[in-house]
Amino acid sequence: MRILLHRPLTIPHSFSLSSSTMACSLALPSFSLKSLSFTGSNANGIRNFGMKNPGRSRVFMSVSVGSQTVGVVDDSLFADYKPTLAFLFPGQGAQAVGMGKEAQSVPAAADLYKKANDILGYDLLEICTSGPKEKLDSTVISQPAIYVTSLAAVEVLRARDGGQQIIDSVDVSCGLSLGEYTALAFAEAFSFEDGLKLVKLRGEAMQEAADAAKSAMVSVIGLDSDKVQQLCDAANQEVDEANKVQIANYLCPGNYAVSGGVKGVEVVEAKAKSFKARMTVRLAVAGAFHTSFMEPAVSRLEAALAATAIKSPRIPVISNVDAQPHADPATIKKILARQVTSPVQWETTVKTLLTKGLKKSYELGPGKVIAGIVKRMDRGAEIENIGA
Repeated sequence: MRILLHRPLTIPHSFSLSSSTMACSLALPSFSLKSLSFTGSNANGIRNFGMKNPGRSRVFMSVSVGSQTVGVVDDSLFADYKPTLAFLFPGQGAQAVGMGKEAQSVPAAADLYKKANDILGYDLLEICTSGPKEKLDSTVISQPAIYVTSLAAVEVLRARDGGQQIIDSVDVSCGLSLGEYTALAFAEAFSFEDGLKLVKLRGEAMQEAADAAKSAMVSVIGLDSDKVQQLCDAANQEVDEANKVQIANYLCPGNYAVSGGVKGVEVVEAKAKSFKARMTVRLAVAGAFHTSFMEPAVSRLEAALAATAIKSPRIPVISNVDAQPHADPATIKKILARQVTSPVQWETTVKTLLTKGLKKSYELGPGKVIAGIVKRMDRGAEIENIGA
């Protein structure tokens, strides 16, 4: 491997070219370092470099491999983010017949539905505004519908007085499950069209995985996460391996979703009162999302993500898998593929944002589920809903 540099540099350990990024046998004629500046010399007289404008710059190496250029991004770029204004995007379950109507008065928002029709092959706006509810609630339709309507809400806000200034001030974004794709699209990690294609495939793959096994989800209300875990453990003692349950969604204190086999979920419902739960609510979803029941969907997502152009987000986007922001596109792809089988760490995400000093947030899209969660965790939190 031949690397050409115009002057000696000390390269931080965070920059690495792993075998997963490129095969060792490839010849690398040159690479260039961007968004970097010299910051002085170390004890040996070797000049170091650091970021220019660390709050906004992307640190990466563009590596020439034949005729292709591969970006290698420092994944810890957003590690020390300081949130002040957040955009939060809803997940599946937020959909409601009638959504999308307000967006039609804003040309840029209405245009998103027209673009969606070409990608999806059906009239999304008609289903959003007129139903029927059963059709809108299906996984294959509700996920694209929420994605498009949430990004349409951004355009509705942009059209308001001072809306563009608010959008420009956003310095962190996240979304609940499906909403992570919306957040990444807002952060320009991928285009609206590419994001919608991914969401379309995600919904189809998750529906197929759900159809392959009898599974379900139930919300357990009124218990802390430790108690819910104990409830799951008790239920798992009474069912076979195919019906095991686990916490799939850490929403907020007192509200945790449990996923698993239908029999296991039924045992959870039956035992909940004895664990002092206030109530249980069976969720109207296709199956046990965010558990190993969704494993068949992973390989399809991996293939689609591998073929999708993803860039480092322009602002931090918090992952549902580990409640951390990621800058490296390769890492983002891996996390999105595993997201459907991993518990959603929404409680930790919101708690971290509040602890780090978040001043205000906006929930963009259908419903007010996220606003309710944020208010439950901090009654004084300032959050505004922007619908479409």
